[in-house]
Amino acid sequence: MHEIVEKEKLNEEMSRIEVKAPLVAEKIKPGQFIVIRIHEKGERIPLTFYKKDLEKGTVTMVYQKVGKSTYELDTYKEGDTLEDVVGPMGTPAEIKEYGTVVCIGGGVGTPEIYPVAEALEKEGNEVIVISGFRTEDLVICDTEMEEKVCVDDFYLCTDDGTCGREGFTSDILEELIERGKDIDLVHAVGPPIMMKVIADITEEHDIPTRVSLNSIMLDATGMCGSCRVEVDGEMKLACVDGPEFDAHKVNFEEFMERITMFEEQEEKAMEEWKEEHGRCCE
Repeated sequence: MHEIVEKEKLNEEMSRIEVKAPLVAEKIKPGQFIVIRIHEKGERIPLTFYKKDLEKGTVTMVYQKVGKSTYELDTYKEGDTLEDVVGPMGTPAEIKEYGTVVCIGGGVGTPEIYPVAEALEKEGNEVIVISGFRTEDLVICDTEMEEKVCVDDFYLCTDDGTCGREGFTSDILEELIERGKDIDLVHAVGPPIMMKVIADITEEHDIPTRVSLNSIMLDATGMCGSCRVEVDGEMKLACVDGPEFDAHKVNFEEFMERITMFEEQEEKAMEEWKEEHGRCCE
């Protein structure tokens, strides 16, 4: 059993939990993820790795309430325990000296780029971070990204302009390119459509780009096959072959179709959860 030592509600959609898991903390690297199980009958939930504290033996994850299991997780409090915290899962990000790297995070994808940006900066790269959200109320990690990760430039944008720049992460990337910024790598994590737009822009300008496809994962062990993605004409599994892939080789059209394939089941599970727990989760 793994104790939740700290929990923070970040906004109406997202929360952060710090969990006691010393073996995971010892081994996990930027780009990898963690799978939790709330209780004995709970489903496996792949979650973004945000931070670790080796002295405390803890790992910190950020999650978004999108279905029954994450709503149930959000009812847990500090001092409660989780049945399983398994990791590290997936392949770590390739951290080395590239030159200038632009890390782009969209929504709940932003926490995942935090350890990646930090590691890239320590390798001597010039790191530029672009973080985008729908509106001011959903902004997370901005202070930590500016103050605790030594990025060279940090850009914050919202779709409606209520915080930072008005517009999308892709708009800022295009501006950097148009200004003649020499970019050696783009690392993007966020909604599928955001990653596709980023990939289209960078492919046009021949900028190497990698994306994380963790949003399609279910079992996260390679057993269920639900996270199949076409990469360079070959079938890959996001959980064991990824979650990071060359963005210019990903079939995003297929990816975006597959990511919605369990919507009906998810909606049914959510409705049953609402009936059982009243309107507390709405």
